[in-house]
Amino acid sequence: MARMDTAARIPGEAAANRADRAVALWLLACCALVFAMVVVGGITRLTHSGLSIVEWQPLVGALPPLDADAWEQTFARYRQTPEFLLVNPDMTLAGFKRIFWWEYAHRLLGRLIGAAFLVPFLWFALRGKIARALNLKFAAIFALGALQGALGWYMVRSGLVDDPRVSQYRLTAHLGLAFLIYAAMLWVALDLLFPRGRGVAVAGGLRRFAAALAALIFAMVLSGGLVAGIRAGLAYNTFPLMNGRLVPPEILAIEPWYLNFFSNMATVQFDHRLIAWLLAVLVPWFWLRARRAPISPRAKLGAHLLLGTLALQIALGISTLLLGVPVPLAAAHQAGALLVSSAAVLVLHGLR
Repeated sequence: MARMDTAARIPGEAAANRADRAVALWLLACCALVFAMVVVGGITRLTHSGLSIVEWQPLVGALPPLDADAWEQTFARYRQTPEFLLVNPDMTLAGFKRIFWWEYAHRLLGRLIGAAFLVPFLWFALRGKIARALNLKFAAIFALGALQGALGWYMVRSGLVDDPRVSQYRLTAHLGLAFLIYAAMLWVALDLLFPRGRGVAVAGGLRRFAAALAALIFAMVLSGGLVAGIRAGLAYNTFPLMNGRLVPPEILAIEPWYLNFFSNMATVQFDHRLIAWLLAVLVPWFWLRARRAPISPRAKLGAHLLLGTLALQIALGISTLLLGVPVPLAAAHQAGALLVSSAAVLVLHGLR
């Protein structure tokens, strides 16, 4: 009788494992789409394309202009914006199309991600492939995705004013939320691929160290959003000093003092560098501890990836700064931040 129970249970467990792997692969595909969207979003910002579409039409806006008249109407709406009047008064229709397509691609990717998440989720749920315990997590991720779309338009609206530049606060929130959505999907996918109870017990101190690093990496991402928002990367294009000074004298030039941390190019770039220096010290220290600790091979792989991606990211950051923020390098630097974050999630998950 016991043998029959075991035999009956094994096919069910195998089917559940196959379902979990299928759901995990779907989530990883969504992660890849979010990764692409972060990169395209960075290029959109770097090419000053984000204000080219002056309306938010989630459904109708899925179609681009399809004929010459539609293009003229779209361009006419852009010509009424402060960005055209103050920044691009000589722009032609051909030049407008170049910036339009980047913003259109960014918005289209957002719609694609929404569909790529919702449709397979409904299919898996109706076929009973998703555990009930995960439904709340998936609902929260979908809600964050919807919020991200609204936040993107809220950010664009901040630039459709007399000062045609999006708010650095809204830009940073938009970037940070993208990273949170990506991390949430990656974490759930890892949960499905590597269930609890199959790893090696780990000292709590190493787990806390990994959690602190993940939080510091997220802080670095947010500080990078502020750097991008006020274009602080175009100033102090020297390294390791900032125009010959370890701490630039104008670091507290704005009153009240706390605004320096959000609006002062010197302070914002200094903070971003400071977090990078902290990570350059702490990540190798963590890597050394992880090498010597009795942790799972997956956690060790995560530690190796964390060290390698951070080294690459710092090199990209320095190169981007010294060369005056060229678009390809700056986009690679934004992608590198997501790689570092992925490694941090992987190692933290491996140390559960």
